[in-house]
Amino acid sequence: MTTSDPTKLKMTKEFGLPTIAFCVARVPNSGRLIFGSSDFKLYEFDALAEKPQPVAFNGEGHQSYVTGVVLCAPNIAVSGSYDGKLIWWDLEKREPIRTVSAHELWIRRLAVSPDGKTIASVSDDMQCKLWNAETGEMLRQFSDHKPMTPHDFPSMLYAVTFSPDGKFVATGDKVGHVAIWETNSGAKVATVEAPTLYTWDPRQRRHSIGGIRSLAFSPDSKLLAVGGTGQIGNIDHLEASARTEIFDWQAGQRVKEIVNDKFKGLVEHHVFDPSGQWIVSSGGDNGGFVSFHNVETGKTLHQDKAPMHVHQFALNEACDTLFAVGHHKIAIFEFKAEAAKPAEAAPATSTN
Repeated sequence: MTTSDPTKLKMTKEFGLPTIAFCVARVPNSGRLIFGSSDFKLYEFDALAEKPQPVAFNGEGHQSYVTGVVLCAPNIAVSGSYDGKLIWWDLEKREPIRTVSAHELWIRRLAVSPDGKTIASVSDDMQCKLWNAETGEMLRQFSDHKPMTPHDFPSMLYAVTFSPDGKFVATGDKVGHVAIWETNSGAKVATVEAPTLYTWDPRQRRHSIGGIRSLAFSPDSKLLAVGGTGQIGNIDHLEASARTEIFDWQAGQRVKEIVNDKFKGLVEHHVFDPSGQWIVSSGGDNGGFVSFHNVETGKTLHQDKAPMHVHQFALNEACDTLFAVGHHKIAIFEFKAEAAKPAEAAPATSTN
């Protein structure tokens, strides 16, 4: 059952950062956030502390942007970076315990299976790789994504997610191609296409922009949300509306288009609520947003401006607090119930 009303969302706190936070994972039942940064470091930030401050992890870490982080055990985080490496970290000591040379090119995103046993990484080498979260052993790799766009420019593999039942993993690339895989076997079971999320300008810059930046399965694993931005006129700017397409992926059919009527830019992250009634998306252009939409109708339920471009967020267990990270800020949004109005006093009655 849904435990919060998305129409009551309000930003309650924001914190400045000297860097860009590209990714975030939250320690369960807490406000402890682990985020990856543009200064090549991993940080811990207790957003619910009285005076929160980011604390950098120690030891030899990444050599470039940290663009993915997941928690795979109560005390273990795994990060991925543009340096192509995966690093396992001890959360209590804030020190690395294992480093794996995982990809030949930039790692764009990580995902962890619901049971915490398998980590998925995607990279600009266009490969998705699955890793044993406990040992760091690569379990399998697969790709259905071409390294070059139709216009002979390098493509990118931006997005990856597991289904809630853990049976499937989905990957999405720059030109709008999505592949769905069987987790245990690595067999491809379906594909869907979202070409509207990709813009090619053959005249002004001979350049492309957009792509699939976010993927999320519905709680019953039957629907797949694909996020990015719409067709862009001036490719030097994220001037198109933020866009979400929802697919019945097993049937290969798009069942819903959600074009943001207020905010422009990229949809960087999606999450369905546990009941599957609404979906929350975030991202932005120069600024940022958090938007809630009804899954069945596509209707906008609520939208709120974020103080920065949001790269990723984490919801708490009750779905009543959202922790967002992005360009030079961390922001907290909470679902605030309206205070009940005091009952009016009954009129006095005469005793005469």
